[in-house]
Amino acid sequence: MSSGSSTDSKNAEMVAVDDSELFKTVDHCSSVGRDAETVVADLDGTLLRGRSSFPYFALVAFDIGGPLRLLLLLLAAPLAGFLYYVVSESAGIRLLIFAAFAGAKVEDIESAARAALPKFYAADVHPEAWRVFSACGRRCVLTANPRVMVEAFLKEYLAADMVVGTEIATWRGRATGGVRSPGVLVGGNKAAALRKLFPDAPPEIGLGDRKTDYPFMRLCQEAYIVPPKPQCEAATTDKFLKPVVFHDSRLVLKPTPLLALLILLWYPFAFLLACARVAAGSLLPMRHVGLAFRCLGVRITVRGSPPPPPKGSLLGSSVLFVCSHRTLLDPIFLSAALRRPVATVTYSISRVSDFLSPIKTVAVSRDRARDAAMIKRLLADGDLAICPEGTTCRESYLLRLSALFAELTDEIVPVAMVNRMSVFHGTTARGWKGMDPFYFFMNPNPVYEITFLEKLPAELTCGGGGRPSHEVANHVQRMIAGALSYKCTCFTRKDKYKALTGNDGTVKK
Repeated sequence: MSSGSSTDSKNAEMVAVDDSELFKTVDHCSSVGRDAETVVADLDGTLLRGRSSFPYFALVAFDIGGPLRLLLLLLAAPLAGFLYYVVSESAGIRLLIFAAFAGAKVEDIESAARAALPKFYAADVHPEAWRVFSACGRRCVLTANPRVMVEAFLKEYLAADMVVGTEIATWRGRATGGVRSPGVLVGGNKAAALRKLFPDAPPEIGLGDRKTDYPFMRLCQEAYIVPPKPQCEAATTDKFLKPVVFHDSRLVLKPTPLLALLILLWYPFAFLLACARVAAGSLLPMRHVGLAFRCLGVRITVRGSPPPPPKGSLLGSSVLFVCSHRTLLDPIFLSAALRRPVATVTYSISRVSDFLSPIKTVAVSRDRARDAAMIKRLLADGDLAICPEGTTCRESYLLRLSALFAELTDEIVPVAMVNRMSVFHGTTARGWKGMDPFYFFMNPNPVYEITFLEKLPAELTCGGGGRPSHEVANHVQRMIAGALSYKCTCFTRKDKYKALTGNDGTVKK
């Protein structure tokens, strides 16, 4: 009885490679004193909990080619699965690469990978593999995935020193759908890549999860298997090199094959529904928009006490609503909550959005004196909404507020705005912004929550209290962050666009 129990325990702790070798599971690898050592790890199923790379190909495919490219990838997926399990892992991955990338600009693939994938990769990091990987002083990743897809995340968030993956073939700046020599990085190709990286001495630790990883794992001084079961929670992101603050993908959820199919089936109906919702918001009087939205499945939740309309006979009675910025629809939902149109100032808004807007929108010039004079004129005409973050942020962070608003009036009402989308994001930094309101309304049941905070007391303003404008702006940022349980940051519009697009977000006139 004792002997049988011992055998069962040994089988649970080790995975057989062949008749002469056994690899221990990763939980048996010590992470103490590894600062001077090198670790080499696979990606899917090893550093990541998920073993399938389809969702990440789907994210890039949708980002660079929309629903048609995603449909092509989804149609290829069953054949890719057949090739993967019956022919070879290499053949299955080749087909996914062809369906997702063929004909696309390489710069678009790189941009999509940098902007869209880190959010989803970070939510899927294997805790045990990350424990070992992060403990080592030198970190290398060998993966069958295209290097162009994974390199940005691995280096910028997991602090990988070297990333070696499959190289996609290109012609005149576009992906051909093929791969460069030596082909897909699996099996012997991984072992050859490892020998090339470490010609003198083998690395100390190798991490893998499948038979095609065994060749490179045997070359390491220690090798450990990351078992597919039991299921485990993802690693916490607080130990990553940096948090994922900015990301840019139209899809909210990681698209498994089933979810991708449901998204494609929903897409045409969603667009028609979005058109109806946009028409209701654009054509109906603002006092009826809230009811129309409710009938069309859009929910608006209002908290706090909104101030009454300004009295035209009192100079300086107009209120400046200082809002957190989630989508370009913020001032429209603010107006719906107030049941009256409130003008707003914007920076970069598409002509389509401007044409469809049911409220007055005035573009700022980024010239401080001109913008100040323009905002004062608007306040003289009535209430005004402004989003001093300057750009949207999807995560639970508030960007730094521009302090200009604090210099122009003491009648300041902070407004904490947050929304919920289940399928599509209603913002983009890299795509066509004219589709932003449509994508928001293409969600089955989008929600906007609007919380009116207490009006800023006179002693905390520039005019009444003599406070510096940056101090007032920081106080308003903390008020909104506290109401939403968000974190305040010093990031600005330029930081967001540098992270997602490689430029400072300046719109050319």
